[in-house]
Amino acid sequence: MGGGTFLIGGGWDAPEVYGPLLRASGGGRIGCVILDEGDGEEQFARYAEALRSAGAGAEAAVPLLVPLGGRFEPDSLLKDGLLKDGLDGLLVCGGLTPAYQDAFAECAGRLTGLLAERGIPYAGFSAGAVLAARRAVVGGWLADGVPVCPPDTAEDLEEVEVRPGLGLVPFAVDVHAAQWGTLGRLVAAVSRGSVPYGVAIDENTVLEATGATGRVGGRGRVHVVRPADTGDADTGAAAGAVVRSYAPGESVPLGQPPLP
Repeated sequence: MGGGTFLIGGGWDAPEVYGPLLRASGGGRIGCVILDEGDGEEQFARYAEALRSAGAGAEAAVPLLVPLGGRFEPDSLLKDGLLKDGLDGLLVCGGLTPAYQDAFAECAGRLTGLLAERGIPYAGFSAGAVLAARRAVVGGWLADGVPVCPPDTAEDLEEVEVRPGLGLVPFAVDVHAAQWGTLGRLVAAVSRGSVPYGVAIDENTVLEATGATGRVGGRGRVHVVRPADTGDADTGAAAGAVVRSYAPGESVPLGQPPLP
């Protein structure tokens, strides 16, 4: 959809993860959407420097700050002339994932339509990657009261929670997989049928999602989680999950058929 979707699992040690976005945007201006919790300018400076380290021009990054509790308004990109004057890519940045989901909840259809119409690539970093899913696993560390990942990765939630995302990709996304131990959360969401399937992305790693096939870039791995081929015939619930990991440079099957 649009000019491509690029999912970054977090981390600050591999500026090359922004390379696919820069190539897709033709080296043009990148709008950086940041949920401003009082340090929005400082956070923007960090992303701008990361983009410059990846080869972006000195003025390529454009701050798009959304106040905490506010809503992102895609039409403002048109009203402010950003698209008309050359906004060539959109980077939705990291922070508290449920708050990002809330900020985008009322505009998902309009934003994805605008990206597709204008051919604008989308990149998500951490929370922004989670948000790209049709059904977004926004946090939590318990599945029916049972721990499935460390509590300090829970995003201020208790039970694993799935909310509507942007629908740029059909699978769920979790991030900081190896570093934060969040793969278990995605396995739980897939196993219980809350999401159809998903990918967990390590830090300093990007998944270029292009239709039924993706490609891993950066320095970590992408872990694809699918339902096991057995389940409850009456309810359709999955009985478990199958995980397969992919290294940098490998192609990743992203369609829904079971893993080979």
